Amino acid sequence: MRGSLAVAFVIALSWALQGCGGAAGNNGGDPGARPLPPGESCGSIRGELNRLDSKGVPAQVERASSGGKLTPAQRADVDKYNDLLNQYLGARCHV
Repeated sequence: MRGSLAVAFVIALSWALQGCGGAAGNNGGDPGARPLPPGESCGSIRGELNRLDSKGVPAQVERASSGGKLTPAQRADVDKYNDLLNQYLGARCHV
């Protein structure tokens, strides 16, 4: 399961870095860490990501990114996982 989380993390990180491509060459183009939603913390988001990881959601993320079919419940989990991962990375919880 940890391997799946690592794959999903790498995919999300590569998406995030692609969006920064134009700003990387600018002096001070880094917008900095984004604030977390009210009531959330890096730990609470990490805990929710771990819960979704234990359900096998990273494999579903991979399936969805390669055009595979998902049930509506799986799609909801994938969307939630991607949203949480974006929050986690955007707030620089991983640093």
